[in-house]
Amino acid sequence: MIRARNRRFLAPAALVAVAALASAVPLTGQASAQIALAKVVSEDPANFTPNVVDDAAVSDAAVYAFGQIGGTMYAGGTFHTVSNSTRTVTTSRSNLMSFSATTGALTSFAPAVNGPVWAIVPAGSSIYVGGEFTTVNGVTRRALAKLDATTGALDPQFNPVLFGKVTEARIVNGRLLIGGTFKGKLLALDPATGKDTGYINLGIAGSVASNAGPERVYKFAVNPAGTRLVAIGNFTTVSGQSRPRIFMATLGATSTTLNAWNYGPAALRCAASSIPEQLRDVDFSPDGAYFVVVDTGFVPASTSQIGTALCDSAARFETETASPSRPTWINYTGGDTLHSVAITGSAVYVQGHQRWLDNAGGRDFAGPGAVARQGIGAIDPTSGKALSWNPGKSRDVGGKELFVTPAGLWVGSDGKLFRGEIRSGIAFCPLV
Repeated sequence: MIRARNRRFLAPAALVAVAALASAVPLTGQASAQIALAKVVSEDPANFTPNVVDDAAVSDAAVYAFGQIGGTMYAGGTFHTVSNSTRTVTTSRSNLMSFSATTGALTSFAPAVNGPVWAIVPAGSSIYVGGEFTTVNGVTRRALAKLDATTGALDPQFNPVLFGKVTEARIVNGRLLIGGTFKGKLLALDPATGKDTGYINLGIAGSVASNAGPERVYKFAVNPAGTRLVAIGNFTTVSGQSRPRIFMATLGATSTTLNAWNYGPAALRCAASSIPEQLRDVDFSPDGAYFVVVDTGFVPASTSQIGTALCDSAARFETETASPSRPTWINYTGGDTLHSVAITGSAVYVQGHQRWLDNAGGRDFAGPGAVARQGIGAIDPTSGKALSWNPGKSRDVGGKELFVTPAGLWVGSDGKLFRGEIRSGIAFCPLV
């Protein structure tokens, strides 16, 4: 249950600290949990964040992506109406907006994007946006576009030819890497023109089941050194080798190759046969030594698979252990999906529509040792057990974005409440 509490505003000193952190570190690329935080963030969300609001155009408003340039935060997802923090003023925004990262004030940035935005990559004075759209500002741009970060104007020189969706993107070593349902599933584009550089050509193919939907790379993470990439999605082979649902690639100087890392039990189906594409997010640790995968699928198909099957869980893997027989640790929810993960060194944050963590023995109920963690939680990176951090949030479908900055943790979701306060779609937990 969400614990209802009185709304509390950040103390002036805390607001000053948040503002200083936000402006002191200009973020020019896709920020991730590769930013180390010395301690766990506050359970009490900041009170200045804007809200995405359900309306006649969008019945389930949600935020799927964040990106930051200086003191400006960008948010993308599926929404049509945005309100201020006190919900007294509403403004129209088409699936993409920007606002002050320290006051929540909406900017004039208002490009017209005609479909959901799943990825935001800031780059200098521009941002790249990826998603399920076909036009931006009335101009044809399928799934990927480059915009002026201040005006929202479309960059006419950047015009990739894509047919499908883009659900992940980031700039690595001067290349724009994208993942999705388009031909190739994972590509490296020229950031100026959008043309395929040929740097990635891995032959990603196959579907894990007839009801798994289109073949795709749904999400990927890149280590801080920019030398390893872990991708998850609906595929069975990569470069002719068996790699169901997950693979690691080595990012070389001139080309990308399949890495020897391979987790065979990733092929195991969970008890929910209707959800064969199980993996939902992945993130590297700030030092690149390990990564964590979160997933759906209900519980393992048999009790003998508990500890190896990736089913409604968060699982840690070591980057340099090429053929693990099981994760370093795995934390099960007991039958509820985890949609997103972010690692800060001091914690592994997870978000979904879960009711519990530490629930390996649960099957839609709290088993021995289970702890209540509604909608969001934090896991000890070493032990794999839930930390005491427990703000609670609306479960709904489940939040699909966790975004770490030096100032704290941004939470994007389809939920309305965070720690009992109205924080519709956007919550910020400061490092104080």
